[in-house]
Amino acid sequence: MEPRNFGGDADRPRSTGAHTGRVLVIGPYLRVRAGNADAQSEGYVLRNAEARLDEAAGLARAIDLVIADAIIAPVSQIRPATYIGKGKVEEITGLIKSLDVELVVMDCALAPIQQRNLEKEWQAKVLDRTGLILEIFGRRAKTREGSLQVELAHLNYQRSRLVRSWTHLERQRGGFGFMGGPGETQIEADRRLIQERISKLESELKKVQATRRLHRAGRQRVPYRVVALVGYTNAGKSTLFNRLTRADVQAADMLFATLDPTLRALNLPHGGKAMLSDTVGFISNLPTQLVAAFRATLEEVLEADVILHVRDISHEDAEAQQSDVDAVLRQLGINPDDSGRIIEVWNKIDRFDAEQRDELLNIAARRPEDHPAMLVSAVSGEGIDALLAAIEQRLAAKRTTLDLSIDAADGAGISWLHRNAEVLAKELHDGRFDMTVRVDETKRDIVVNRFDAVPHHAT
Repeated sequence: MEPRNFGGDADRPRSTGAHTGRVLVIGPYLRVRAGNADAQSEGYVLRNAEARLDEAAGLARAIDLVIADAIIAPVSQIRPATYIGKGKVEEITGLIKSLDVELVVMDCALAPIQQRNLEKEWQAKVLDRTGLILEIFGRRAKTREGSLQVELAHLNYQRSRLVRSWTHLERQRGGFGFMGGPGETQIEADRRLIQERISKLESELKKVQATRRLHRAGRQRVPYRVVALVGYTNAGKSTLFNRLTRADVQAADMLFATLDPTLRALNLPHGGKAMLSDTVGFISNLPTQLVAAFRATLEEVLEADVILHVRDISHEDAEAQQSDVDAVLRQLGINPDDSGRIIEVWNKIDRFDAEQRDELLNIAARRPEDHPAMLVSAVSGEGIDALLAAIEQRLAAKRTTLDLSIDAADGAGISWLHRNAEVLAKELHDGRFDMTVRVDETKRDIVVNRFDAVPHHAT
């Protein structure tokens, strides 16, 4: 779909799904000057307007909406009442009627009063970016945990939207008896019911978090480290996850194709194992309600030993997408510049020709040694071996390698070492096993004291 600036003749309607309602996608993007530092910090200069609109249309398609048209409506100043100017509101009214539009998607965050006013003017349902993403998450959540998280986010969003002018929200319920007072309005009752449901959901999610902590504690008793995939939605995380683990997680060229988290065993080059976690994709202006609600899921990222930041390096807005992911990581309390923990993965290099690939390799080669970029294609498998080696190296840097000798008859001790350490070498000499093991910092003292282990010295 070719987005266009508002003001020209309407393109022919474009149908992209089976949904009966017709949708108009509007990109009300602020006009900013290139030298405006504040605007740059907000991402307006970094992000391409056409790419932003295309992403918004992709979000609408993700829930099978029929896109009648997608337009850019430049905004010089945000209006408190309607976000966009009065003249544009009137022009879009005519476009809505001519295209027989039932739903308008505004690619921005609307205040409740702005949403209500636009719906009055256009006589159509209006959905802002936050509402659209919540709708996608609501349809995609398959597990009990995912459903709870989405419902909590949606209710927090809905609570702020109870400003409708419908009469049933203005009626009062009478109090009981003479002392009951005037009663509560319907809107107050709705808010109270929503708050009660929110409290119940938060309680249930605490149980989910407790269960996850138990699962993590179980994994920590076994010498498996955790590697987490993060990245912008549709960067190819699930395809890379499948390539690394030989799993069959859904992977599609679609925004938010994967929502519920997945864990699989990851085999490392020298026989070690780790747990690989696939997480929900990030996106620009990710609703704060979702970041808060999905914190239980994202705790896998918080606890990860290594984080793979997967980037679609072929995307025209790759740099802006990186900034968006970094912003969400900071919200979670993770330093995106932590080179000891984060590996940047430049995915989809199969989309480049030979000349472009050489240029990309040169760019990667000029990066600082402590901030390397791993070039891969999750589709073709190119670069996967080098990525696995880099993961193994990072994990090894967080562990201690020890040498020890143990009586071959000590079956319990040998079994303990295999359960609690990574056995790198094992040779039998004169009834004793000479072993080289790699252990987590928490197990180091136990191995040293129990088996008289000493630091490994490579020969």
